[in-house]
Amino acid sequence: MSDSRARPNGLHRIVIVGGGAGGLELATRLGDTLGRCGRAEVTLIDRARTHVWKPKLHEIAAGSMDMSAHEVSYLAQAHWHHFRYRVGAMVGLDRTRREVLVDPYVDDEGQQVTPQRVFGYDTLIVSVGSQSNDFGTPGVAKHAMKLETPADALRFRARVINACIRAHAQSAPLRPEQLKVAIIGAGATGVELAAELHRTTREMVAYGLDRVDPDKDIRVSVIEAASRVLPALPPKLSQATESLLAKLGVEVLANAKVAEVLPDGVRLADGRQLPAELVVWAAGVKAPDFLKDIAGLETNRSNQLVVKPTLQTSRDDDVFAIGDCAACDWPQADHDKGATVPPRAQAAHQQASHMARQIGLRLAGKPLRSYRYRDFGSLVSLGEFSTVGNMMGGLIGGSLMVEGLFARTMYLSLYKMHELALHGFAKVALDTLARLIVRRTEPHVKLH
Repeated sequence: MSDSRARPNGLHRIVIVGGGAGGLELATRLGDTLGRCGRAEVTLIDRARTHVWKPKLHEIAAGSMDMSAHEVSYLAQAHWHHFRYRVGAMVGLDRTRREVLVDPYVDDEGQQVTPQRVFGYDTLIVSVGSQSNDFGTPGVAKHAMKLETPADALRFRARVINACIRAHAQSAPLRPEQLKVAIIGAGATGVELAAELHRTTREMVAYGLDRVDPDKDIRVSVIEAASRVLPALPPKLSQATESLLAKLGVEVLANAKVAEVLPDGVRLADGRQLPAELVVWAAGVKAPDFLKDIAGLETNRSNQLVVKPTLQTSRDDDVFAIGDCAACDWPQADHDKGATVPPRAQAAHQQASHMARQIGLRLAGKPLRSYRYRDFGSLVSLGEFSTVGNMMGGLIGGSLMVEGLFARTMYLSLYKMHELALHGFAKVALDTLARLIVRRTEPHVKLH
């Protein structure tokens, strides 16, 4: 089936593939500016039906955030902001015909909802995000969980709750691996999940699971191949984070390379074996495999589409890429030694804003502008206990470590900025107030 029918009224067809932070913000902005007044036809394609901000997945997994209160329906967002939403996963690209191939959408019961379709475009923006890179480590696919999607987070949360209930109900002594969680990868996701689990498992046990001693029975370990946690961030930030994790009782194993994930734990390269009931793989990211050399476009070793400073792909000016799936040069990185823009939410947000302006220039037939990444620093949430981070470059002209309440406030503001980009001030203010009220009548941890 084809959706590449003749353009209505000759409108420019803008197709955005991927409704993550960057893709959805871009579709919303273009719908409000171009779709509303009939200057272009804007279509968003995503395999999911709803959007959840990816940096929040660790909170959903730990049970500290109710996903239903933070989901954004693509259909509703498209209706309110004057763009089209089509469900399905991109699997191919025909650059000659300027068409995107989308797989059939199948529901949870195995029933086909939509057939295979083709969508024509004049401008294509690929924003499909990233996924975990297991580097071919044995046992990861079979025995480890990943936090790539909201479904992954919900599955992990259910397993944590069930593990606590199981331990509470059994009369026999705990097995060595019971109530042990091994998190492989001490980047932001791994560290944040570890801290969040420390709090939520204790709150969970407090709701009547009194036969489980959280201080004695529950153990969370973070395993990192590098010499410190948060290896991509400044050493001072790593040290502060390790100190806070130690206070929480989280075991940090640095310089520890994982050789294999086992059904009941993890085997390290030096022969050590760590028992674990739950293993989470949070080490390394790459763009989805289907992007590798798709339609002859240039990709790097991480499957990212190589883009010019204008965010156009290196071999096709009609195809753009933003977010985690784009390999965009960052010449100012590492004291002008250069690197690629890191896969962070702030980069996706910046690129979405830049792309909105680029589209306007493109429709006007004007030269496109180069994108320049502005690093405002990094923030890592350690749950209610603390937030650590550093402010850099564009904010203070240098680098400053921040910690505690101020850092926590800044961390929360990042999500509010994302919500504001999607919904505007009035809706965000009302939703925030509603959540504060509802929060007082519900458990602080999601127990089901």
